[in-house]
Amino acid sequence: MSRESWASSPATRNVMLGNRSTNTAPEMRLRRELHRMGLRYRVNARPLAEFNRRADIVFRPARVAVFVHGCFWHACPDHFGIPKTNVDYWSKKMNINASRDADTEARLREAGWEPIIVWEHDNPALAARSIARVVSRRRDLQSLMYRSGSFTDSIVGALDFGLASRRRHECRRHS
Repeated sequence: MSRESWASSPATRNVMLGNRSTNTAPEMRLRRELHRMGLRYRVNARPLAEFNRRADIVFRPARVAVFVHGCFWHACPDHFGIPKTNVDYWSKKMNINASRDADTEARLREAGWEPIIVWEHDNPALAARSIARVVSRRRDLQSLMYRSGSFTDSIVGALDFGLASRRRHECRRHS
């Protein structure tokens, strides 16, 4: 290694580099449960195109973004303990991660999305049922709003934007 590493030892560095960012065991267990329930979703996708952050599981029409957080990387209040070596690095790293997580949640809520956090130690079957209820409730709400004529981009969001743009374009063409 040509420049100084953040790791306390080469062995620690190899372990950390081996950690996966997608398709982790907790994420796969949750995805299997959701799929078993008949839910379909996007994996490792950006909920908002202009936002350079990805959710582990995305239900686009319902505007639900699911994040499966590891207890270490996201500083689980029940299980996280700061490593004893390289304390300054890890403290700073965990503060940055926590700030980014809070910012991601706030931006998604502001855009009309429902962010859901599932911790790696959560029961995947219970988490899947909870997610299914939220997705179902949001789909029902969108359907009701669409049928009642109060379907607007500001409430349901960009999911109808393409269709609305196409309708405006067709109206101009026929006038």
